[in-house]
Amino acid sequence: MRTFTGYLIIFIFAPLFVSLVILLSSEASKVQSFHHVLDSRIKLDDSKLSQTSYVKDQNGSIISEIHKPMNRIYLSADKIPAFLKELFVTSEDQHFYEHLGFDVTAMGRALAVNLKASEIEQGASTITQQLARNLYLNHEKSYNRKLSELLYAYELERKYSKDEILELYINTIYFQNGAYGIEAASKLYFQKNTTDLTKAQLAFLASIPNNPSLYDPVNHFNRTKERQERLIDQLLVKGQVNHEEAERLKNEKINITLKKRIDLYPDYLTYVEYEFRQLVSQNEGFALKIAQLDEPTRSQLEKELDERVQEMIGSGIIIHTALNPTVQSTAKKAIETYLPYQDIQGSAAVIDHKQHQIIALIGGKHYKKYDFNRAFQGYRQPGSSIKPLLVYAPYIERTNASLSERISANSVCIGGYCPKNYGGGNYGNVSLEKAFINSYNTPAVRLLNSIGIEQGFTDLSHFRFSKVSNRDWVLPSAVGGFTYGMTPLELSSAYTVFANNGVYKTPRSITKVTNLNGDILYSWNEQPVTIWSKETVDKMRILLNKTVRSGTARNAYYNTSYIGGKTGTTNDYHDYWFIGLNGDVTAGVWVGKDKPSNIKSIESATPQLHIWRSIVSSMD
Repeated sequence: MRTFTGYLIIFIFAPLFVSLVILLSSEASKVQSFHHVLDSRIKLDDSKLSQTSYVKDQNGSIISEIHKPMNRIYLSADKIPAFLKELFVTSEDQHFYEHLGFDVTAMGRALAVNLKASEIEQGASTITQQLARNLYLNHEKSYNRKLSELLYAYELERKYSKDEILELYINTIYFQNGAYGIEAASKLYFQKNTTDLTKAQLAFLASIPNNPSLYDPVNHFNRTKERQERLIDQLLVKGQVNHEEAERLKNEKINITLKKRIDLYPDYLTYVEYEFRQLVSQNEGFALKIAQLDEPTRSQLEKELDERVQEMIGSGIIIHTALNPTVQSTAKKAIETYLPYQDIQGSAAVIDHKQHQIIALIGGKHYKKYDFNRAFQGYRQPGSSIKPLLVYAPYIERTNASLSERISANSVCIGGYCPKNYGGGNYGNVSLEKAFINSYNTPAVRLLNSIGIEQGFTDLSHFRFSKVSNRDWVLPSAVGGFTYGMTPLELSSAYTVFANNGVYKTPRSITKVTNLNGDILYSWNEQPVTIWSKETVDKMRILLNKTVRSGTARNAYYNTSYIGGKTGTTNDYHDYWFIGLNGDVTAGVWVGKDKPSNIKSIESATPQLHIWRSIVSSMD
């Protein structure tokens, strides 16, 4: 009863409100005062509606539709069919082009109906009022909200033209099943653009927003069809279609097929979202500020960054990526093929080292979106795969050593640290080449000690391994003994230096971010850094090549113009690595258990080498 009384008050006082507006309009000074009061009390923010965002692969194909918070594709007025506009005006607000935001005649008619029924049976909201409710208010049934709706509607009429209001309305209304606005609805139910729909299809969609759950075309198709025919009859009465056309439209067969949301390649997309946050942070200055702040202030800024990221995604953007779908699918299949063991996992990263772009990323066997992504979140001990970066390249760079230079591969103890070679063997004085391709441990420790730990880590710092710290500046790091370790993506990225003459630039998955019109919003602006000379890298490439041809990575070999890489096995056989490159790509593979434990039983199968070869050879 209170709700009905509230509506009664609205219907009684609304005409008084209209009369007041008309009266004040006759006196310019008072009009300005009245409008000034409304402007100060009712704030109409710029109507920037949220839109669907997209992620595209390197070919420009959509691989993900991001609906945060709404699935909406904004359609400008010139692309909205005139027939659709007529439908909404005829069915929802026949005096749309005459009123000031509310229709007094409709209010009176609704009041009479509701008084007779002793309850709220008929509303009188205009298109402008509905727009006000969708943009600024809520759908609460109270007279306070209804009065606010009238005021907001009046302000909308002052700020926007009728065409602009109708455009906003058609883009905001809900078409059920997650679709907001006519274009999203058209793609959802018919897989077409609005401009490609028939008049019958337009009328069918126009039937939904009046009561989206009641006229849900998926669950209540017949109800929607019946309302479509009623709308066409209304157009007939108004003379907007003739009898022959009305019958033709009503008899046209309507077939709907619900479009599934595109969301492919979960491993890669999870990383893209992570990298997008980094990109926004860097481009908008968050990263620099966060690094300089203490914890409480930093947390607040992190929160603001997250809000900014969500704001950008909701604004309708296109994230362009370097994803190669074929390589991604090949890598996924390789992981699943060569790791049939129930509790053993694997991950991989593939990088186009010429373009510094990540073209494939596998977060794990049978990976699901937002699961733990081992490719960029799995920090593990690198084993001997760290030797080229921390030991051999820094040593050769500083000493100009030849690959035939001799180094002891016997036991060693330095400051109480006494590492062993694999199997505990002593091999006497060997060449750098032999020490490298057989992955002896004691020569690596001697080499790092000879140039100084700080020298090796100075070079390593250029790769920005996120969890390497001063605690790792110890000799065990020469054979992979780190506090936390590295991710497959980090190690693979670092190895690209051997494909680029000693120059390093962080590989990225995102090539650029644009708005829906193609204007660039964000891009990476990172400068390459020279770490080692070409002469040093040429020697390293020989070592990497011989490791694959005749060393520990023989099972990765296939016939190609260039191939090279390095294996890594950690203590107690917890992790197996292979990071390698050919002429076009650098790729890394990790194999292990999520909870580290001994997996020596699969060592002879060398799954990491077979996975790598399967991925990389498929691209030649």
